[in-house]
Amino acid sequence: MQLMDKIIYANTSIKSAFDIAMHDIAAQYAGVPLYKFLGGKNNKTLITDYTISLGTPEKMAADAVTIKEAGFQVIKVKLGEGHDADVERIKAIRKAIGKKLPLRIDANQGWDADTAIKTLKSLGKYHIQYCEEPIPRWDFYNLKRVKDKSPIPVMADESCCDHHDAKKLITLKGCDMFNLKLGKSSGLLKAKKITALAEKAKMGMQVGGFMESKIAMTANAHLALSSKYILHCDFDTPLMFAEDPISGGIVYKDKGVIEVPETPGLGAWIEEEGLAKLEKIVI
Repeated sequence: MQLMDKIIYANTSIKSAFDIAMHDIAAQYAGVPLYKFLGGKNNKTLITDYTISLGTPEKMAADAVTIKEAGFQVIKVKLGEGHDADVERIKAIRKAIGKKLPLRIDANQGWDADTAIKTLKSLGKYHIQYCEEPIPRWDFYNLKRVKDKSPIPVMADESCCDHHDAKKLITLKGCDMFNLKLGKSSGLLKAKKITALAEKAKMGMQVGGFMESKIAMTANAHLALSSKYILHCDFDTPLMFAEDPISGGIVYKDKGVIEVPETPGLGAWIEEEGLAKLEKIVI
C-alpha cells in the first residue's frame, strides 16, 4: 500500500481492491474471519439502511412507503438542492410513512454553509438521525459553524477520505461523526487508522460505500465489526444490482439485517466462470 501511494496519486478505489484482496489473503492465512483479523468481534447486529434517490417530493414519498413496506428499519434520503425543495421532500416523506421510522439525510455537499444551517434547523423536528456532508468538502473550515448551529448531528463524508483528514477534522471539532468508505480511504489499512483516531476522540462512525459489489460490502461489514464506535451501516447498493456475480459474502436478512461470513478471510469471491462472462480489456 505504501508503494502504491508513493508512485500513484489518488485512485483510491482501485487501491482499495488490492487492499481488500491482501487483507483477505492474510486473514485466510491466519485462519480467522476478516473481522477477527482486524481485531473485532461478531457481537453486534449490523443493519443497513435503504436509500431514496433525489427526485420530486411525490416520487420520494412513494419510494419511502415501498422501503417501509419491505421491512427496512431506517431510510436514507438524498437531498442537497436547496432549503425549500429539500424541506418539502422530508415533509412529504414523513407524511407518507409517519414519524416512527428514523431517517438519515445526505446532502452530498449540495448546500453552502448558510443554507445548510437554515435547512438543518427547519428539518430538526422530523426525527433525523444525522446529516452527511452538508457543505462542499473544500469548505471544511465552515463545518464546525454548521455543526454548532445544527439540531441534527453532522457526519463528515467527502471531507474525510483518510486518517489525515480525520485528524484535521477532529482538531477543528468540525463534525460529530465520520462516514468511512473503503473507496475513499484506499481500503482497510487506512480505514483502521481513521477508526483509531475516532475511538480516541469517542466519535461515532458509519461504514458506507459507493456502487461497489458485494465483495466490497462484505469487507465493509467486517470493518463494521472491528470497532464499537461504528454505529451505522449503509450497505444497500448490491440490493439494487440487476445481477449479483458474487459467491459467498454477506447475507441480506429480513429488516435490513446483515449476516457476516464466519469462514476464514473475507468470505466473498467471484467464480472463474463468472469472471469469464465479464467485460475485459487487454493491454
